[in-house]
Amino acid sequence: MSFELNNLVRENIKVLKPYSSARSEFSGVANIFLDANENSFGSPLTKWYNRYPDPLQWELKKKIGSVKKIDAENMLLGNGSDECIDLLIRTFCNPQRDNIIICPPTYGMYEVYAHINDVPVKEVPLTTAYQLNLEALEEAVDANTKLIFFCSPNNPTGNSLDREAIEMVLNNFDGLVVVDEAYINYSRQRSFVADLKEYPNLVVMQTFSKAWGLAALRLGMIFASTEIVDVLNKIKPPYNINQATQELALKALDHLEDVNAMIKETVKEREILVKDLTAVSFVQKIYPSDANFVLVKMDNATAVYTYLKEQGIIVRNRSNVLLCEDSLRITVGTPEQNEQLVEALKNYQRK
Repeated sequence: MSFELNNLVRENIKVLKPYSSARSEFSGVANIFLDANENSFGSPLTKWYNRYPDPLQWELKKKIGSVKKIDAENMLLGNGSDECIDLLIRTFCNPQRDNIIICPPTYGMYEVYAHINDVPVKEVPLTTAYQLNLEALEEAVDANTKLIFFCSPNNPTGNSLDREAIEMVLNNFDGLVVVDEAYINYSRQRSFVADLKEYPNLVVMQTFSKAWGLAALRLGMIFASTEIVDVLNKIKPPYNINQATQELALKALDHLEDVNAMIKETVKEREILVKDLTAVSFVQKIYPSDANFVLVKMDNATAVYTYLKEQGIIVRNRSNVLLCEDSLRITVGTPEQNEQLVEALKNYQRK
């Protein structure tokens, strides 16, 4: 493999002069700020939010870096992982010419953002064991393939992709390999963040939406080489992470022990939920999960979904997704929520 980042970046991005915001031109301490046309008289809230936030979120990145054991310069923060996906596709894929590869069943937003950016999508389905089909991947790659997206642990199947298979692709593909680790905190698998120096074409995505319990803040993370991060910074919105989100995330990072406790509790409840669901007669299979959800194959899953909805219990019907026929994706809830779910299923069983 001969990886050369400059060969991947769109020509218009190479020559793009990024917008220079007031806060990016000045960094330091001052008494009077009259440079950004902000409201100098404050805001109607108790805490003033009249000043623009740090466009590169250095304080937050450094604190994240201390947890993830990575330099702040190797990080880009997005308005949710969705913005991260969009930035990657917009930066490296020429509309109507370049393509990305996804491996369904997988997270749907890779395809959505590719279509929004008018970028063709090649699908290489996982095997029936929900693992990568390396031969099919090799055949699908062409001269215009810029990005391959892997979700591990995978959504909606819940399993981790084989690490050696991902490494095989990293070693033999001269485009970018994006490993989406939104659910990595619930897995025993080692994060690929530790391997960034070994693979210059590796991009890792994580999020504050799952294990950190901060889905409403919309905060996603990209970890990559400084060269890749520098290119992405050219096109990201200047103030994409608002001040309130930065402050709340900084506070959350002080509670790592609480987060770890929630992760342990979720994994424990996942095991209990799997055991209880196994006893439901119309459940055919519960797929192994490294995430905070389980994929459950059952008789007439759509009818069960409708019944649960009538009981005020909402799960995700994945029956129309490739290789997930007659399957419901069920998030691990609190003990009380899980008990209510199982009881409802048992009542359905008696109908």
